[in-house]
Amino acid sequence: MKWWRQVAFGAALMVMLTVGVGAGPALAQEQPDEPGEGAFTFAVIGDIPYGDAQVARFPAVVDQINADPAVQLVDHLGDIKSGSSVCSDAYFAMVRTQFDRFVDPLVYTPGDNEWTDCHRPNNGGFSPLERLDAVRQVFFPSPGRTLGQHAVQVVTQAERGFVENVSYSRAGIGFAALHVVGSNNGLVPWTGNSAPTPEQQAEVAARTAATLALIDQTFAKAEKDKQRAVVLLTQADMFDVTVPDPQFADYSAFQPIVREIAAKAAAFGGPVYLFNGDSHVYNADAPLAPGSRWLSFYDVQTPAGNLDRITVDGSTEVDEYLRVTVHPQGPQVLNIVQVPFT
Repeated sequence: MKWWRQVAFGAALMVMLTVGVGAGPALAQEQPDEPGEGAFTFAVIGDIPYGDAQVARFPAVVDQINADPAVQLVDHLGDIKSGSSVCSDAYFAMVRTQFDRFVDPLVYTPGDNEWTDCHRPNNGGFSPLERLDAVRQVFFPSPGRTLGQHAVQVVTQAERGFVENVSYSRAGIGFAALHVVGSNNGLVPWTGNSAPTPEQQAEVAARTAATLALIDQTFAKAEKDKQRAVVLLTQADMFDVTVPDPQFADYSAFQPIVREIAAKAAAFGGPVYLFNGDSHVYNADAPLAPGSRWLSFYDVQTPAGNLDRITVDGSTEVDEYLRVTVHPQGPQVLNIVQVPFT
């Protein structure tokens, strides 16, 4: 049985119980965020659909993931369009229509292509902040609930103005979707400017503060609840192995986030997994392990050898999704399978 069906059954039972005692309004706070014991499997995609061919193919991608009997939740790591296409309301609506076709709950974290980079002339010359507002209106209309036909509750930072930052727990694992994007987390100057504007800097500062708070809260809950592992989900690749000579100026906005992840992961001790998109080529590594060049790059004082990073395949050549299974017991917490699109 899909875990959301178990949760729905449990919620229905609670409704019957609470009706008898007149406590119906408290139901929302009482619904469980755990799917129960046993393995839990989720799919991860990102940087899709890119271009006309993928837009035409995307319904088949949704159909294939829907047909995967193991998958119980879907994570989309952002970039729902290419970096050279128009950031139009019509395009957003089209993608939302496809997101609504996912049978399982869908957790989506925005990418830079759908708002940060929309200042580019070939993107339509939009105000990025106006496009960010549009993304929130289209894809996050119900704070604290996922997308998908069987939407479920998640914890949201809506009270801070970041409805897209969410966390949830499944099968003894803590998850957090963090709004961290490419283009130096949104600090790349907009068209016509040689430096970030004051409003641009203010947005990045506020979003970074919210992200750091969510990281802290996710690890604190993992410690309190004795969770086996933590999974973080971002669009940005903060450790891009496809760039032969990365310059700190192009990554500077990621530094506080990387440092916080390193510190919290090292203190946690258990397995930590970071899933990201952005660089388009599947990769698995340990960017904060002792000896990694990224430690000195970000001036990280505390290595975190327990952090595994996985980059999802994406862009115009994407031909797979990741099927990730949480094992309730044993030394291997996650098993990752690359599933080709048919």
